[in-house]
Parts: sequence; structure tokens; C-alpha cells
Amino acid sequence: MIVDSHCHLNYKDFQEDFDLVLQRAKQNGVSYMQTISTYISEFPEVLAIAEKYDNIFCSVGLHPCHVMDEAPPSADKIIQLTNHPKVIGIGETGLDYYHKPFDEDLQKMSFQNHIIAAQETGIPLIIHSRDADNDTIEILEEHLKIKDFKFLIHCFTGSKPFAERVLEIGGYISFSGIITFKNAIDLQNIAKFVPLSRILIETDAPYLAPVPFRGKRNEPAYTLHVAEFLSTLKDINLDEVKQTTTQNFRELFNKAKI
Repeated sequence: MIVDSHCHLNYKDFQEDFDLVLQRAKQNGVSYMQTISTYISEFPEVLAIAEKYDNIFCSVGLHPCHVMDEAPPSADKIIQLTNHPKVIGIGETGLDYYHKPFDEDLQKMSFQNHIIAAQETGIPLIIHSRDADNDTIEILEEHLKIKDFKFLIHCFTGSKPFAERVLEIGGYISFSGIITFKNAIDLQNIAKFVPLSRILIETDAPYLAPVPFRGKRNEPAYTLHVAEFLSTLKDINLDEVKQTTTQNFRELFNKAKI
């Protein structure tokens, strides 16, 4: 069994062949998926997909790149939306200083509202962090002193010191198809270093298709290629990679009860 812990199935890229996408995922052993919210305004369509399919769960949150397009939700609003049984994650939230223009203060406010919701509900936080390692860790550490919460750095592309600190404070790390890219040597070395017991895998579909599909639309079926690459990279049996990353998902996103 494989779980695609992070994909965007509500995006228009999947409108024409959605059922075929799910069929190919099943053929590749991808049994469960989490489709991720990036706008609160689009959450109803994300939730509708999760409601329709037994093997698809969802998150609720506002992507840091969208905080200037849509008012960041209050912690109470996020908490309210997590009441649905298919909502198993909060996010994706976090900090992105790569895409410009950006409003750092607004991103931080939104991030902290999502953290408070995670603290209050016990539902794990799904974090997007790009060119913002230090601020991301600082905010996480600040809030962990107040009240514990579970979190995952999705589609990890940060530094090794960032990965080390994430692990030290109890976080999980998710790797996407980026680790299969020929020039991703630093990331591959980090993936070797991170213990399998703290790793999840994802596609971030429709983006970031792994080799040999790089440049094409990504889809949940390709989570298998991330698992295969990780197996070779870490010299661990493929079945163990599948089982352990699935167990990690099960423990982190325990509301899913898979």
C-alpha cells in the first residue's frame, strides 16, 4: 500500500480524466490520497472530492502565496471546518519568500492562525516552507513552547540544518518527485539522512512529476516512483519503504483511520 500524502485533485488539470487518474493510482498501489486545500474559498470543492471517494481525504487551509488574494482565516474558522470526518489535515500553510511580491507579516499571521487551530484540534499541520527556513523554525518553536502540535514539512526542499531542526522538534518530512531530479543532489543527501520512520511521500500533483515523467502533468500514481527512488537511494527494500511511509501517514494523520 502507498499513500500520496499531498496532491491537488480539485485543480482543473484533472477535470477531463479524473476517474482514469484514480484508476492508474490504484494500478500502482496508491490506495489513499490526501487532496490539499490552498484557498478557503475553494475548500467546498476540495471537500466534495473527499466526500465522494472513500479513499480520498482532505485538508483545510490557505496557502502562504495566496494570503494577498484572500483574507487569512481565523483559527476559529479553521477549527470549525475541521469538524468534518474527511478533514484530516490543516494547511497547506507556512511561509514562502521565494514567490514575489509577498507580504511577510500577513503570511506569518495566517501561519500562526493555522498553528493555533492545530493546537486546539490535534489535527496535524501541513507546512509549505520556501526560502524561509529560519522564520518557519522560529515560529514553530515559539508555539511548541505554548502547546504541542503535530506537523509535516511537505515537499521538502530546505537545508540539512533545517531538516535536523525539524526532526529535533518532532516533525515529519515529506519528499516529492523533486528527489528524482538529476540536479537534486543536496536534497537526495538529506533524504538519505532523514530516518525512514519520519518520512512521508507525496506527488504535489499536478506539479513536480518525477523522472521519467518530468515536465508532464503529475498524478497520484507517480507516488510509486518516489517510493522506488527512495528505496534505491536509502538502500532499503521497496516494500519496507511502502509500509513504513504508510504507517507514518497513519500515525500522523490518525483521523483518517486507514
